[in-house]
Amino acid sequence: MKIDLTNTTSGKINAALMEARRGSGATAAGMVLTLVIVTDEGSAYDALKAANDASREHPSRTLAVIKRAGRSPRARAETRLDAEVLVGSDAGSGETVVLRMHGELAAHAQSVVLPLLLPDAPVVVWWPDNAPLHPAQDPLGALAQRRITDAVTAESPVGQLAQRAQSYTPGDTDLAWTRITGWRSMLAAALDQRPSTITSAVVEGESYNPSVELLGLWLHTRLHAPVERVVTNGPGITAVHLRTKDGDITLDRPDGLMGTLSMPGSPDRQVALKRRETSELIAEELRRLDPDDIYAAAVRTPVDRLKEPDNAEQAAAAEVAGAVDETAAQAGEQGGEQVANPARVTAEAATGTAKKAAGKRAAKKAEA
Repeated sequence: MKIDLTNTTSGKINAALMEARRGSGATAAGMVLTLVIVTDEGSAYDALKAANDASREHPSRTLAVIKRAGRSPRARAETRLDAEVLVGSDAGSGETVVLRMHGELAAHAQSVVLPLLLPDAPVVVWWPDNAPLHPAQDPLGALAQRRITDAVTAESPVGQLAQRAQSYTPGDTDLAWTRITGWRSMLAAALDQRPSTITSAVVEGESYNPSVELLGLWLHTRLHAPVERVVTNGPGITAVHLRTKDGDITLDRPDGLMGTLSMPGSPDRQVALKRRETSELIAEELRRLDPDDIYAAAVRTPVDRLKEPDNAEQAAAAEVAGAVDETAAQAGEQGGEQVANPARVTAEAATGTAKKAAGKRAAKKAEA
């Protein structure tokens, strides 16, 4: 059932929800929380689809807040609230209200949302993109017990992690952290099966992916060992190597679907590490409403704790950093693994050029 309301109020929206619930034959709400999605028109469809899918596990009232302040002075002067009320199959297992706030009302979204919250139920606010610098201080974020952001949508994902560390408040979380749950579970299970002293670790993954940094920072905080960060072509996280005196414990996932767990003295095992949809990530976050202390410890660890690999190839790469543009272009075409700058994980080292330089030095030594 869908009800369109133009130039409406929160009271009329509540009345429409009651009417729609009675029309569908439901005598009680039966919902466990209120999910507030703060988005724009471009991202609203995907965000609502993910929330509707997640509602099958967590029946909830979903409030999509779309702010349309207006481009012209006349549009900004007009204050109006339009709403779409969706109940039944159109809203998953809960209720959905799409709130379009025009003009000055967009700056006071909390005054519209507050009367629509389910009584005595937790509130979760999710920013699919364009999250505020301080989610807990945002007027909508202040209403919630949990606040969900997504660093991967920012212009500078790794820089966004630094901002999340600075503004962290208990109840904050990020989908970049949720994406590594499978990796953390597999690595913890591997160490439970084969307890070992980890001397160092290597995390490999694509550039501009904050999940790679968070996984490395988590390993650093839990193992108290140096962690190297290596840039690859992806997709996402491609491998983790835990160094021990008996050999490496390796979890490798080159295709984004299946991973291979290798441990000294044991046969390789195939494990499921599929990259998950947003609806699955949201459903996982809605399972817990208490502060995530492990995420807090990881995100508050400075990203420069991740080290660059120290080997001959990287030294050679540094020597040829000032090579001519043609050589650099050829190295970029080779697409090999590259080392990340720990302060800003976007740099690409010329591994192919490094190998050439190492080969030239070896040839000179042979001639000598």
